[in-house]
Amino acid sequence: MNNLFSVFDPSTGLFSMNWMSTITFTTLPLSFWTLKTKTNMIINNMLLSLSNEIKMLTKTKKLSIIMVSMFMLILINNLMGLFPYIFTSTAHLSCSLGMALTLWLSMMIYGWTKKTNSMFCHLVPIGTPSMLMPFMVMIETISNIIRPGSLAVRLSANMIAGHILMTLLGNNSTGTMMMFIMWLFMGLMMFEMAVAFIQSYVFMTLSTLYSSEI
Repeated sequence: MNNLFSVFDPSTGLFSMNWMSTITFTTLPLSFWTLKTKTNMIINNMLLSLSNEIKMLTKTKKLSIIMVSMFMLILINNLMGLFPYIFTSTAHLSCSLGMALTLWLSMMIYGWTKKTNSMFCHLVPIGTPSMLMPFMVMIETISNIIRPGSLAVRLSANMIAGHILMTLLGNNSTGTMMMFIMWLFMGLMMFEMAVAFIQSYVFMTLSTLYSSEI
């Protein structure tokens, strides 16, 4: 290992399938999602709750399908990254920035082409003094531009942090400390599972809030 971050380098070779984990769940048969098992009932109830929450935050009901699908995509990739020898795609900016930039660009194109007056109104908050209006336009424009970057960096940084901590503990552990390290790894894995759920929810919620401003 040349450096600490080399554990996140994708493997290269003739038969390397680094990004297969990103699209694996899309190849599952339809019966996997329609069978009335306890697991599917839990997933459906969770997705229904998220869909209802999105409908309360936005003015349209059609956006809930996109956001819930994005939540499942990020969640499955976050959880699959916890398994050994599986490429963690959400820990790379090429994946997270691609998703965030696609959502942001689609919302901006739709907003500026269909609701131009509403987009201009968001650049100047209500009650802003006339002297501060040019500065507020600049501040709101900059904050709007950096939104996809903040979404991508937040997701990637949180997914990288736990992996780096486990890599440090795994490389510096000895035989006498292995029992303690194993219990510590179990706690870290539970923590990483919670982070995977939370970061998926945060990405979905922030994207929904950004779309509600259009």
